Amino acid sequence: MYKSKGIQAYRKDSIKSDLASADPHRIIQLLMQGALEKLALGKGCIERSDWEGKSASLTRAVEIINALRDALDRDVNPELVDNLESLYEYMTVRITEASATKDISIIDQVMGLLLQIKGAWDQISPADKQVAYDERNEARVEAV
Repeated sequence: MYKSKGIQAYRKDSIKSDLASADPHRIIQLLMQGALEKLALGKGCIERSDWEGKSASLTRAVEIINALRDALDRDVNPELVDNLESLYEYMTVRITEASATKDISIIDQVMGLLLQIKGAWDQISPADKQVAYDERNEARVEAV
């Protein structure tokens, strides 16, 4: 019990440290990883019949996915944003359904979708990230 709390405290401090120095790309990666972890935890809770844990984990996963949806920048690529927004909405509906029905196959499906998005996100090169940051900054300057 004590050992687990120490690990959790370390993880929280590590994540806070990572977020404090993270660029926007890294923050999205951390959010996706957090959602995947909460989904896995929720799945485990269902398997153990830990209904309180299931509820907390899947609720947090939905909150993280909503944060991902809120972070979408419609000005960059409206069509892509529309598609991602729809996909994130679909995920939240499916997670809610999985929570109500206690169906872990639904959680597996959502995790598969999120892993595909995260895989593509993780493959963005540093040069492409810099181009995107530069374009975003130019658009902000022009808007002022």
